[in-house]
Amino acid sequence: MATSGKVIRCRAAVAWAAGKSLSVEEIEVAPPKAREVRVKIVATGICRTDDHVLDGTFPDLQFPVIPGHEGAGIVESIGEGVTSVKPGDKVILFPLPQCGECSFCLNPDSNYCLKSHLTEPQNLMPDKTTRFTCKGKQIQHFLWNSTFAEYTVVPEYTLAKIDAAAPLDKVCVFACGFSTGYGAAVNTAKVKLGSTCAVFGLGGVGLSVVMGCKAAGASRIIAIDINKDKFAKAKEMGATECINPQDFKKPIQQVLTEMTGHGVDYSFEAIGTADTLIAALASCNMNTGVCVMVGVLPAGSTVPIDPFLLLSGRTCKGTLAGGWKMRDSIPKLVASYLEKKFNSDLLITHTLPFAKINEGFELLRAGKSIRTVMLF
Repeated sequence: MATSGKVIRCRAAVAWAAGKSLSVEEIEVAPPKAREVRVKIVATGICRTDDHVLDGTFPDLQFPVIPGHEGAGIVESIGEGVTSVKPGDKVILFPLPQCGECSFCLNPDSNYCLKSHLTEPQNLMPDKTTRFTCKGKQIQHFLWNSTFAEYTVVPEYTLAKIDAAAPLDKVCVFACGFSTGYGAAVNTAKVKLGSTCAVFGLGGVGLSVVMGCKAAGASRIIAIDINKDKFAKAKEMGATECINPQDFKKPIQQVLTEMTGHGVDYSFEAIGTADTLIAALASCNMNTGVCVMVGVLPAGSTVPIDPFLLLSGRTCKGTLAGGWKMRDSIPKLVASYLEKKFNSDLLITHTLPFAKINEGFELLRAGKSIRTVMLF
């Protein structure tokens, strides 16, 4: 391409400080260095985690930063040593790397990678420099994705080539929201045929959990949210019952236990509060129940748990990106989507031009959207 090896000037949404809305600016994007890829972003979803960037609750964050981590696009140019993609390839970027070389990547049972932000900061590229500048200032990266930019530079192990037939405005949600929720059910919980499930929180991730439970053959899927406007969507995706905790005088865990006899087989917390995590754990079967924590609690929070909830045999486990090894799995998930194995399009309620990105966040905060996809 004509732009290869040159600095590209383009638009990006910059978060200059916590508590401020995004500012659409002209930025400069440097060419990719060794084992890096520069991508032209076509579509990017807005995830609640990006809102945690704006309100300053995302851990170890530095400003100014370009958020966004649910992006799909086309490779513009590649750095030296890149072998998995070439210019023109359609790709999905993802927030959980798969370097393929660390002890976690080499373990077939693990989907973690030592390049992840939980081990190594991702505010700068692996060589500890940034590829973004704006108004003469260095701008930080976010999760090595920064998809709220027309062009971004990422390490090769944070993207995967996908089928050229895939519609980028639909499959961008596979980078985070859909994969995380769907995988929490099919990979982390390993939901069994005929089982009973409870899903706390019906945002993009929670509704993807509902889809995963349905795909795994659960016979009852109880969807829980304080926003009843989400119930029709949940039923469309496979929920058999929808309940609002505010309609009951007793704790929701008691309601669920009474509805199911001895609690659900699998419960999923897809909100990110201590109270809902305790409720999800207490609402699953005291001996064989599995509670999966999917939501991200604010940095530094603690959860007080009655040890007897676990002593009787319950399991409480977390999931990271739905348990998928991302580089290996994303192309396969896209292939399943193209075969119509599931309908993740139901998650996308709004599509907006990139200039209206702050409107997309307002829809999220007001509970009016599930996923808004921004198009460049």
